Amino acid sequence: MNYKAALCGAALVFAAPASAEDFFFWSDTSLTLLHGTNFEVDSEDQTTVTFEHVNGHKYGDFFMFFDYITYHDSPLNDGQYGEISPRFSAGKIFDKDLSFGIVQDVLATFTYEFGKGNVESVLYGPAVDLALPGFDFFQLNLYKRDPNNNDSEGWQLTPVWKATFEVGQSELVVDGYIDWVFKSDNSNYEENLHINPQIKYDLGMSLWGAESKGQLYVGIEYDYWSNKYGISDDVPFDVDQEDAVSAIVKYHF
Repeated sequence: MNYKAALCGAALVFAAPASAEDFFFWSDTSLTLLHGTNFEVDSEDQTTVTFEHVNGHKYGDFFMFFDYITYHDSPLNDGQYGEISPRFSAGKIFDKDLSFGIVQDVLATFTYEFGKGNVESVLYGPAVDLALPGFDFFQLNLYKRDPNNNDSEGWQLTPVWKATFEVGQSELVVDGYIDWVFKSDNSNYEENLHINPQIKYDLGMSLWGAESKGQLYVGIEYDYWSNKYGISDDVPFDVDQEDAVSAIVKYHF
C-alpha cells in the first residue's frame, strides 16, 4: 500500500475549506514566527516560520504543519520539515459512545513525516482521547514507525495536550507534545525523547477585548531533545539539547 499517497490524499481532503457544514465541525489555521538559541546538532541560532492547520470532522480530526527553518550560522542549509496527521474516531465512525473512565474515545492515528533530507516516515497505530482535569484536551498516540531511507524504525509514544488559564482580562495557553521514540529496531538509531511545550499569552484579547480572543499570541517555546535525531552520545559533539528556548508570535486566521 502506498501510505505516502494515501496520507497526502487525506491532507487534500481534510484541509479543504469547510464547505460542507455537515462534514467539518470546526477548523483553525495559523502562522507562527519563532526565534531561538541554544539548539544542538543544527545551527545554534534559528528562526522558524510554521504554518499549521487543524480541524475536526465527522470521522475524526486532522492536523498538519510545515516548518521553514533558517539556520543563521549556516544560511545555505536552511531546513524544511512537516507532518500530516489524520486520526479516525471509532466513536464517530460507528456512532457509538465508547467512553469509559477517563477515556473519551478510541482512534486510529497516522502521521506522514516529510522534509529536507532523509526524514520521510509513515507512522500508524492506536490512540485515545483522555478527559483529564485542567486540560482542554489530552491525546495519547502510540505509533509504529515505518521509515523510508532512514534508520528510525521502531515505536513512538506521543502525548499532545492543551490547557487554558485565565490571567486578568486575558488567557494563558500551555500546549505542546512529547515524542518518545523507544524500542528502536536499528542499532544506528538511538532511542530519544523530544519535549516541546509552548506558553502563550493572548495578547489580542488583552489589547482589543473578547472579540479578538484566540487570534494573536505571544510567548515562548521550550525544546528539549535527548539523543536528537536518534544520534548516539558517542559522536564528538553534543546531541542532548537541554536549554533551547524560542520567542513566539502566533496569529490565528
